Amino acid sequence: MNGFSLGELCWLFCCPPCPSRIAAKLAFLPPEPTYTMRTANDGSCSLHLTERADWQYTQRELDAVEVFSTRTSRGNRMGCMFVRCAPGSRYTVLFSHGNAVDLGQMCSFYIGLGSRINCNVFSYDYSGYGVSTGKPSEKNLYADIEAAWQVLRTK
Repeated sequence: MNGFSLGELCWLFCCPPCPSRIAAKLAFLPPEPTYTMRTANDGSCSLHLTERADWQYTQRELDAVEVFSTRTSRGNRMGCMFVRCAPGSRYTVLFSHGNAVDLGQMCSFYIGLGSRINCNVFSYDYSGYGVSTGKPSEKNLYADIEAAWQVLRTK
């Protein structure tokens, strides 16, 4: 059975037997968080990566990564990351990462991407991923991208 036990298959397809919940179990696979955000006394946040984040750069590049959180329309707190790869750039890419990763695993990629195409990168973690609160779901996903777009436009 390709590594799935009978109990895992029952949990996946039968508990609860609601099609939207089955789809959510198959579609959303948040990993264990690979980073934390620590807030200083002045209100600024700093990024702290775990060993699973696979950081490939120096402290200088890490200092160019700004992290903060915002609220979505569904009330979840969402972790955001702004990577200043090209300080004089007029462009910023809004990047929605793939499934089963979080911002900690992606930040090295963002630095490489932004440096190659000479732009900054803004990304966020979906509800239930990384430091973001809430549960992964389709409705939360729509609220997450809307909140990311709004904070990118206004901040």
